[in-house]
Amino acid sequence: MNLAEQLYQTVKPLPETLVQEVLDFALFLQQREESLEWRNFMLAQTSSLDDWDNAEDEVWNDVPAI
Repeated sequence: MNLAEQLYQTVKPLPETLVQEVLDFALFLQQREESLEWRNFMLAQTSSLDDWDNAEDEVWNDVPAI
């Protein structure tokens, strides 16, 4: 029996109110995981910006925009 089946068998006999609590908690965990993935993605992008801010590239700061 896999984990999803174990969870189902455990939750199945519970009253509807407790099943709703379990579902709410699972949705919370899912949202938190998605939020962490997004935050990690943003941090990765931010750290890559350091490559664009260096003394060697200062000459490009005064190039007129087309």
